[in-house]
Amino acid sequence: MHMKVAAIQMCSGVDPAVNVKTLERMVGEAVKRGATYVQTPEMTGAVQRSKPGLMSVLKNENEDLIVSAAAALSAHHEVYLHIGSTAILLDDGKIANRAFLFGPDGKIITRYDKIHMFDVDLDNGESWRESSTYRPGEAAVVADLPFGKLGFAICYDVRFPHLFRQEAQAGAQILTVPAAFTKQTGEAHWEVLLRARAIENGTYLIAAAQAGLHEDGRETFGHSMVIDPWGRIVAAANGEGEAIVVADIDLETVASAREKIPNLKNGRAFEVSMVTAGGSAN
Repeated sequence: MHMKVAAIQMCSGVDPAVNVKTLERMVGEAVKRGATYVQTPEMTGAVQRSKPGLMSVLKNENEDLIVSAAAALSAHHEVYLHIGSTAILLDDGKIANRAFLFGPDGKIITRYDKIHMFDVDLDNGESWRESSTYRPGEAAVVADLPFGKLGFAICYDVRFPHLFRQEAQAGAQILTVPAAFTKQTGEAHWEVLLRARAIENGTYLIAAAQAGLHEDGRETFGHSMVIDPWGRIVAAANGEGEAIVVADIDLETVASAREKIPNLKNGRAFEVSMVTAGGSAN
């Protein structure tokens, strides 16, 4: 099946109301360019490193500005709108880093909460502890849609290939990695990780990213892209702020790639043996 997809690259600030205006404008532009599936980055609603600052603008799902705007936009344009993620206040006072997929009728098809928390210590003193702010998700999601099967992930999830493999084994033909990759890790690993996940699973991969210097002081890598099942970059943006990446995809390419290299079928169960010097296998 042929379709046109779009990855929206944003530089979200700390105010969800301002980011909603950007969302409305950029979704409209993507639709004008023919997209019927539109993806936004991780933290579409607010990029805010300060937990008190984030808490001050948080809403539950029923009151969230991004959720309500996305519902209206998807219905107005009659497209599938994938909010890569936004922070949602949960009933227990904790926070979810949550993705939403809206259908052309404006209704939520599914949600996905980011599973893997970005708890890292990088060079030059850059340190992140997502687990101190967000409650991790516990379930992978594949949506069976009229145009194909779509698998969900968010940002740091890309470093856990078993998530993508299990989604592909469940039938996913398109994998997604909306993100807010740091500039440091993006320069090192963004493209190679995305291309690897597409190649390993014989899928398209769509990754909308945050890009540029944000109000909260962080700098994100950008380079939103669409990748085909052979690991070829079909379309990509640079790292300089707002952009809309549009690409034509053909799911017959997925079937063809998997027929030629059927690694999803060829995998075998195995055990790992630990061998110590001077000893025998255990």
